[in-house]
Amino acid sequence: MDMFLQQILNGLTLGSVYCLVALGLTLVYGILQVPNFAHGAFYMAGAFVAFQLMSALGWNYWLAMLAAAASVAALAALAGRWVFHPLRKSSGLHPMIAAIGLLLFLEASAQAIWGADFRRMPTPYTGMVEVAGIGIGQQRVLLVAGAFVLMAALQLFLKRTVVGATIVALAQNREGAALMGIDTHRVAMLTFAISGALAAAAAVLYAPINLVYPAMGSLVITKAFAIIVIGGMGSVPGAIAGGLIIGFAESFGAFYVSSDAKDLIAFVLLVVILSVRPQGLFTRGVL
Repeated sequence: MDMFLQQILNGLTLGSVYCLVALGLTLVYGILQVPNFAHGAFYMAGAFVAFQLMSALGWNYWLAMLAAAASVAALAALAGRWVFHPLRKSSGLHPMIAAIGLLLFLEASAQAIWGADFRRMPTPYTGMVEVAGIGIGQQRVLLVAGAFVLMAALQLFLKRTVVGATIVALAQNREGAALMGIDTHRVAMLTFAISGALAAAAAVLYAPINLVYPAMGSLVITKAFAIIVIGGMGSVPGAIAGGLIIGFAESFGAFYVSSDAKDLIAFVLLVVILSVRPQGLFTRGVL
């Protein structure tokens, strides 16, 4: 039973990271209907910005997280304006190629600045706490709690604010939103900024548990794509449900099956779920 509870906690940890990354990805997809492959690079950039501020400048963990979220939000908004906006009338292939190019550029830039070495991000939360009789690191507790707070805040923002309503309206009908007087370009840039901030927050929460390196976003973003397909493209509840499903599946699969197969489980689930429900678990295109 103790090992079973441990896997639940591990699944929550992984699922929380996947949820935050997938949420940003599905928000952008809801607006542009284009998969943003560069989202993994935003995740990586957030980790490196926080790492640099904490290790080189001695910043507080929370200030470094806020600075990383703001920096990556600005980077994502600029990418939306300079990379994706000029291609808004092109075929779906062109924005995808541009996103891959941006991903490679940002990864190469990170490697040129910080090198290819694996780095450990410092954290003040190095102790252990007891949850249901199981010892768990404070950073893992912080990660799960922080992720659920951010997910709840995003849902409230989308459902209870005027700005959030404009994002939902733009995702549902871009032409109709423009006819209603909504500045679609500004809302799209805001959506990019929110997605970048979520990716950076996820990276800073998870990096002290994992490691920081230039290619750290590649596997995460691949799984995030599987998650939003499983949950339903453009669906916020689907991204949350899919992230938790993949997190628990990987945790239990690594323990009860094989740790070597852990990274394959997301894609096996993708095939199984889509064979039963091709549209995903939730309705596509509804934030």
